Amino acid sequence: MHFLIRWLLNTIALLVVAYLMPSIQVDSIGAALVAALVLGLVNALIRPLLIILTLPVTLLTLGLFLLVINGLLFWAVGNFVTGFTVASFWAGFFGAILYSLISWALASILEPKLA
Repeated sequence: MHFLIRWLLNTIALLVVAYLMPSIQVDSIGAALVAALVLGLVNALIRPLLIILTLPVTLLTLGLFLLVINGLLFWAVGNFVTGFTVASFWAGFFGAILYSLISWALASILEPKLA
């Protein structure tokens, strides 16, 4: 049940990001559901591997390179999922930051009440 709630919250966050940023487009709610699921899988499976591979750069930049990794993964999912479009790397960079903030805010507001 927790997984479904988190997935729906991330879908809502993705729709809000698409509303706020004209360079990120979501064609339908179905596309947003798929994109949120793929973003979750990519962040769970591929992101840790990229963090390990880029550990020296991440340490050198005091962790700021993690923002680049998040932006690249957001942009890659935008190129991979049909109906979810991210115009450029910079759109993915700022979209990933906004997506994280909105997702965190929604989870912190709604999840304690659901538990």
